[in-house]
Amino acid sequence: MNAAVIFAGGSGTRMKSRGLPKQFLEAHGKAIITYTLEHFDNHPAIDAVVVVCIREYIDYLKKLIAKAGLTKVKWIVPGGASPLASQYIGLKKLEEELPKEERHVVLLHDGVRPLIDEDCITRCIESVERYGSAITMSPAIETIITVDEENNVQNTYPRKDCRLGRAPQCFYLDEILSVHERAMADGVRDRADLFIDSATMMQHYGVSLHAVEGPASNIKITTATDYYVFKALIDAKENSQIFGIE
Repeated sequence: MNAAVIFAGGSGTRMKSRGLPKQFLEAHGKAIITYTLEHFDNHPAIDAVVVVCIREYIDYLKKLIAKAGLTKVKWIVPGGASPLASQYIGLKKLEEELPKEERHVVLLHDGVRPLIDEDCITRCIESVERYGSAITMSPAIETIITVDEENNVQNTYPRKDCRLGRAPQCFYLDEILSVHERAMADGVRDRADLFIDSATMMQHYGVSLHAVEGPASNIKITTATDYYVFKALIDAKENSQIFGIE
């Protein structure tokens, strides 16, 4: 089976929005998290979805799911104390619920990346089946420079060699859970200075990672600027459908 773990646990501090967390903000009468979930719900190869949500907003999310008529969101679970802790909770829920005699592909995706598309999801699943992993990326369109703590330039990298890390990040369920549990046993799983996401944790434990290029529009809505870019892209898509613009 192919399942997705969608994260809707952020409070949106960088968005500086008053009231709702950013994943519940609306564009054209629909919440950002609904746009995201629809892509997975509509994909023919996705069998089930678990959403990791802020505990206080679980009932609110249930109403959004019912309103949208989403059928593949099987479970909603409260998040943990850190992003990777929340991820583990979602993965464990899948392990508990999915058939034990099968091997499952899991796609880990941000609820605030609502511009994922069907083709990217398909290629991620195929990559896991062929290579064992899929790390969604997009080409860097700006020069990448690293600096030290005093803002002295350290290294400049050619754009052709650089990619922007995106989501989903995808693995076999048993392998990503095994690495989580190794990191927990080592007491390092929630060290933000060591692991920034699933990919860095998997790589730390020797797992080979395979890149999958995703759409450039697959942005993460983190700031107010991101939100307005998202709205503009939705408008452009709707206009192309109305006026037949390619």
